[in-house]
Amino acid sequence: MTSPATPVAMNDAARAIGFILLAMLAISVNDMLIKFLSGGYPLHQMVFVRSCIGICFSLLFLKLEGGFHLLRVDRPALHVLRGLLVVVANMTYFAALAVLPLAEATALFFAAPLFLTLLSIPILGERVGPWRLGAVVLGFAGVLVMLRPWQGELDVPRIVLGLPVIAALTYALMQLLTRKLGVTAKASAMAIYIQGTFLVVSIGFFLVAGDGRLAEGLENESLVFLLRAWIWPEGRDVWLFLALGASSAVIGYSLSAAYRAADVATVAPFEYAALPLAVLWGWLVFAEWPSGPVWTGIALIAGAGLFVFLRERQKRRPVALRARVRRRY
Repeated sequence: MTSPATPVAMNDAARAIGFILLAMLAISVNDMLIKFLSGGYPLHQMVFVRSCIGICFSLLFLKLEGGFHLLRVDRPALHVLRGLLVVVANMTYFAALAVLPLAEATALFFAAPLFLTLLSIPILGERVGPWRLGAVVLGFAGVLVMLRPWQGELDVPRIVLGLPVIAALTYALMQLLTRKLGVTAKASAMAIYIQGTFLVVSIGFFLVAGDGRLAEGLENESLVFLLRAWIWPEGRDVWLFLALGASSAVIGYSLSAAYRAADVATVAPFEYAALPLAVLWGWLVFAEWPSGPVWTGIALIAGAGLFVFLRERQKRRPVALRARVRRRY
């Protein structure tokens, strides 16, 4: 039995993998809905609505986890920074999503789990052996195959292709903060901090650009999506906005819970589950079908993630706790 004074790391791989797979399903639905609605509504309006609904669900989760006193955290500045990072990640990715095919945008963003695994070594001091590093290299190869860097002419501006890469980097940094903060903060509290940050940023966008004047004369579809005027949703769109809010709550809670339960190198590869889901939604909703190189990339990336899981299960040893990471009982 562990005494209260002995720090113990959370390393429940099965629980973490379950939460990350749930999060990827919710993220794929969220991305599909945002792309579907991007032709008629501004991004900051979608962010505002989904965050309003999402924060209500998150408050319910918080109540079930112990009560509102859990919102008191040790390092509030880092929670605010984490919220800002995830806002940047989402806004840049969603702006690209309005222009790029769903599977292509998802593939570009999937530099994030690779960044996570590599950056966890210098930032968190986590140990990643040569076999898992080899799997990361294989995953990078799969992403490159999907992106087809050898293709000369592009159908979209290169700046749009760069947006998911910016999103990937900021997302990776956000999840590293999640791991540092997650051993003392509940997943629901961390989700509420993120939803609150989204609300503040989206309200700021509304005050500056809510009337649509900044979108006048713009030809870049990503900028138009970001700056067009608010439109009150009607008909089935109301239900789609509600679905956005519900998916946002599931995403915020599940991501936080996953990265609280196990180390980054174990959890991150399973984010690749979003790739086949993106292909599925792209085919069903937008009649987008990946080419041969894209299928090859998906196989490489999925294979890398599966190998990491099997390697982690084979080892089945507790993770040594760093002095700066403490779990409270």
